[in-house]
Amino acid sequence: MSTPGPDPTVQDPAAQDSPAPGSPAQDAQASATGQSSSTGQAGAGAATGDDVLVDVRNLVKYFPVRGSGLISRTVGQVQAVDGVSFTLRRGQTLGLVGETGCGKSTLARCVAGLIPATSGEVMFEGRDITKLSRGAMRAVRRQVQMIFQDPYGSLNPRRRVGSIIGDPFAVHNTAGGGERKRAVQELMERVGLNPEHYNRFPAEFSGGQRQRIGLARALALRPKLIIADEPVSALDVSIQAQILNLLADLQSDFGLSYLFIAHDLEVVRHVSNDVLVMYLGRVAEQGHKDAVYDTPRHPYTAALLSAAPAADPDTAASRQRIILTGDVPSPINPPSGCRFHPRCPKAQETCHETEPTLETKAGDPPSHQTACHFPVEPHEDLTQPAGAGAAIRESR
Repeated sequence: MSTPGPDPTVQDPAAQDSPAPGSPAQDAQASATGQSSSTGQAGAGAATGDDVLVDVRNLVKYFPVRGSGLISRTVGQVQAVDGVSFTLRRGQTLGLVGETGCGKSTLARCVAGLIPATSGEVMFEGRDITKLSRGAMRAVRRQVQMIFQDPYGSLNPRRRVGSIIGDPFAVHNTAGGGERKRAVQELMERVGLNPEHYNRFPAEFSGGQRQRIGLARALALRPKLIIADEPVSALDVSIQAQILNLLADLQSDFGLSYLFIAHDLEVVRHVSNDVLVMYLGRVAEQGHKDAVYDTPRHPYTAALLSAAPAADPDTAASRQRIILTGDVPSPINPPSGCRFHPRCPKAQETCHETEPTLETKAGDPPSHQTACHFPVEPHEDLTQPAGAGAAIRESR
C-alpha cells in the first residue's frame, strides 16, 4: 500500500522527534519489552509462554432471545461466538476478518472484558480475566484498550478534547492538574494533533483527527494490547493510510499488540502478522497472513479473497470470482455439521453431519489451520456453483 502525502490539517507523526523527557510516550518506550515488531515482520514459528500476551481458549458467547409474551422467557440463543481459540504474541498484530454478523466485534468485546463470556478462557499474561472481580479487572483495563469504528460516536460531543483524552488519568488517578494537562498535550502531539487544540470540541475536528483523539485516549495508560474494531472503515482512503502508518509507528515505539478487525482484506494483510477468518461464530481458517492469502484452504476464505478489490488492473482482470449461493444462516439456529456447508461449492454429506476440526492440513505449515473436511487444493477452480454442494442443497 503506497503512503499518500501528509494531511495539511495535522502534523506528520513520522516527522516528529523522540518523545519529550519524562513524557508518557518516553516512559512507555522505555518500559517496552524490546520485542516490538513492525507490521511487516513474519509471524511464523511457535510462540513460547513468554511471547504470548493473549491466549483465548474455546471462548463462547451466547445472547438469550426473550419471548414477547406477558411472561418474559428465553426462547432461544444467539450463538455469536462459539468455541473460538487463538493466541496473540507480544508486539504482533492479529487480523480478524469475516462477514458482518460473524461475531468479530463480540469476540473483541469479550477479550476486552466489556461483556462477560458465556464460557471459555481469556488468558491475559497467563491469568484468566473472565473470572476476575470488578476490582481485579480494573487493573487489567489499564493494559487493554479499544479503538472504535465511529470516530465521532465514540467521543462525547459536549466535552472538550483535553478532558476526553485525560479521562483515563482521572479514572485511574494517575495524574492530575497541570501534570495531566501536560501528559494530554504530549499524547496529542504524539498522534499528530496540535496540542494548542486542547480546549476544542470533537465537532471542530475532521474524521481522521477524531480517530487520532481516540487513539491518544487509548494510549494514555500505556497499554500492552489495543483492540482496533474497524478503526479506518469510516475514513477516506488517504486518511486511512495515515492512520495505519501511525498505528505501525506506535507499535514499533511502544511494543504494542493489536487485535485488528476490518472488512478490507488488503488493509488486514498490510498491518497483520497472522490472520483469523471467522464464519458464523466459529474459526474457519487461521495462520500467517502469507499462507492464508496465498494458499487459502477453506472455501469461505477463498471466496472472500476472490471478492476483494485489486489495485493492479492485471490482477483484477485475471481473478475469477467465486459466487456463493444462499444467505448466511441465522446464528439462532445454525446448521448442523459445518456451518458453511449450505453455501459451500464443495459440500458433501459428511459436511452436513459432522463438524470439521480446526487442524493443519497436509502440506501446510503447523501454524496454518483450517476447519474443513475437503480443503481447497492449489489451483482448484471453485467458480462453478453447481456440483456436490448444489446437489445437497437442492435435496434438503
